[in-house]
Amino acid sequence: MSPAGATHLPRDLHPVAWWLWAIGLAAAASLTTNPLLLLLLVAVAALVVAARRSHQPWGASFRLYLWLGLAIVVIRVVFRILVGGYYPGQVVLELPAVPLPDWVLGISLLGPVTRESLLSGLYDGLRLAAIVICIGAANSLANPKRLLRSVPPALYEIGTALVVAVTVLPQLADSLQRVRRAQSLRAGQTGRVRGVRRLVIPVLEDALERSLTLAAGMDTRGYGRSAGAAPRQRRTTGALMLLGLGGLCVGIYASLDLTAPRWLGRPMLALGVLTAIAGIVSAGRRVQRTRYRADRWRLPELAVVACGIAVVAVVSWVQDHQVLIAYPDLAATPTVSLVALLGVLVGAAAAVLAPPPAIPAGVVA
Repeated sequence: MSPAGATHLPRDLHPVAWWLWAIGLAAAASLTTNPLLLLLLVAVAALVVAARRSHQPWGASFRLYLWLGLAIVVIRVVFRILVGGYYPGQVVLELPAVPLPDWVLGISLLGPVTRESLLSGLYDGLRLAAIVICIGAANSLANPKRLLRSVPPALYEIGTALVVAVTVLPQLADSLQRVRRAQSLRAGQTGRVRGVRRLVIPVLEDALERSLTLAAGMDTRGYGRSAGAAPRQRRTTGALMLLGLGGLCVGIYASLDLTAPRWLGRPMLALGVLTAIAGIVSAGRRVQRTRYRADRWRLPELAVVACGIAVVAVVSWVQDHQVLIAYPDLAATPTVSLVALLGVLVGAAAAVLAPPPAIPAGVVA
């Protein structure tokens, strides 16, 4: 078989590659409030998940993120109506304003609701929902157990907590299917409200119990154990981490503050990142463990990561050079340029560039 054909044999893509791709889509969503671009990013994430999700339990968790995104949009619009304050524009709903004390200036309860106010809440909610859905796509595509094997050695000490946090939602989706199948075989209350009450508690209990069982197994096998470090090494590691965090804080603040000197922006941010990486490397030296069949980076991994980087790069260019595309006027109909459209669609190429997922034993395709 040729090397080109071998790259598309069924196998699980490196989990970090999926996370970098999804972070690129999420970063692009944070750079715009255009609902067309945000919906297109969500469609790209859904397309890739539908094409490349595995048959493991975490592969069925993407639907939960879609519902969570919808709830975010609804809650954001409702809050805009309740405490959004008066937003200049065309009034579409007259609500009585509730007077509040003077010490809560800037906040109003109810009052006239304008079209621009609703659109502002809708666009903000869509942006947050798109970010959550893109991260959910990574959680549905990447194997959480393999992901924890790929984290830097300095983070192995908190691996037990990470495995519980990462696997709860995927296990929740699998538990939901199993509990629903079990309850469908039993006679009982079938109403929506009572049925949900019978469903929620067993699902939450089963998902959390399975995640804790996995964490306990990792702890029993010595996951996260580290050798003792000399006082000098601990001081060096602590100093590097503090300097890195300080550089990151100064760099982020200077990047957001337009009045700050230019040398405090990106240079300090880059210096903080490099120092933090040096601290992580120093902290990981005291972790003594071996890897069995370490995950390797191949051409499909690099191509998928390149798709995510291309999406955020194009949307960043649109934010700088096509401001009305990235942030449309609330009084006008949103439009999309050809550059923005093609830039977002590049993310969908991951569905073709990534190999099909491996089918686990005992699962019929």
